[in-house]
Amino acid sequence: MLALVLDDAEMNNLLVVAALRPIVGCRPHDFTVPAEALAFARAHASEIGVVITDYDMPGMNGVEFIRAVRCIPELANVPTVMVTSLDQRKLRRESLEAGATDFLTKPADPIEVCARVSNLLALSKAHRALQDHAAELTREVAAAVALVEDREREIISTLMRAAESRDTDTGDHIARVSASAGRIARALGLAPDECRLMSLAATMHDVGKIAVPDAILLKPGLLTPEERREMELHAERGQRILGSSASAVMRLAAEIAATHHERWDGTGYPYGLRGEAIPLGGRIVAVADVFDALTSKRPYKQAWSHSDAFAHLREQAGSHFDPRCVDAFLKAHGQPLLAARSAADENQDRDVVRLAS
Repeated sequence: MLALVLDDAEMNNLLVVAALRPIVGCRPHDFTVPAEALAFARAHASEIGVVITDYDMPGMNGVEFIRAVRCIPELANVPTVMVTSLDQRKLRRESLEAGATDFLTKPADPIEVCARVSNLLALSKAHRALQDHAAELTREVAAAVALVEDREREIISTLMRAAESRDTDTGDHIARVSASAGRIARALGLAPDECRLMSLAATMHDVGKIAVPDAILLKPGLLTPEERREMELHAERGQRILGSSASAVMRLAAEIAATHHERWDGTGYPYGLRGEAIPLGGRIVAVADVFDALTSKRPYKQAWSHSDAFAHLREQAGSHFDPRCVDAFLKAHGQPLLAARSAADENQDRDVVRLAS
């Protein structure tokens, strides 16, 4: 490992370098100009095992040099030695505050220099070994997490294929709602990992519909009150299907399945939650789900225009939808935020959102 030695007096450097030569594996490099030593430290940070510096030097003193060394990420923990006189207590305190690890006294004793630096290099090697081990563990954990995520995606894909087999519109709807939920999450300022999780979990919002009879799920006309009650059970059924998993994405998916039909004003189902008592995932998917339902052609309705669907979201912000989620959705689509409804067809049958899918 490299030993960086800095003293503006070249003779002092020669004495320290001579004392270091017996240390196996130690390669001393000495400097008389702090700026040159600092440039070398930046260029060879991964190789430096110890830094030895004098205090009184032109341009930059030893305490300032230690502070500069500590600002180099790879040298933040490297052992650093200040060379001082025995009576310089104030300087020693300043050096410790700057990040000094140890001290050598002037005039330097070659035996002491060799012994102290040997110990510090061993400490540096041990620290680097721990860092390498931690990095390897991090890579192994990342690989394991990626494997788990791949398996989760396989499970989700299987569930979604089962749902698609019941309804030919479901597959495209799932993809659009998933993408839209991710965009809303990003516009709300969620972290990238949270946005990816939200998008993936949103694909399962209607998984409970696999338990809905075909006569109801595929009915071309409006539902009877009894049929509507049966349809609404898909929220709780989806929660039961997904809720037993310890997986973060499955827990979020269960939460979304259960709450994406709740309404901001408390008139939704299945639990009648109101406002922020509705989990954020449910609020996000409610907006994405209804917009896609409105703009899609179904057996019981024609597709709305995007402008009419945007207007509907604005009108329903604060009653059906979380206003922040509507704003985020509109922002993600380059639309004015919560503007007054202008051109929506008031004669559209509001029951078109009965399935919201």
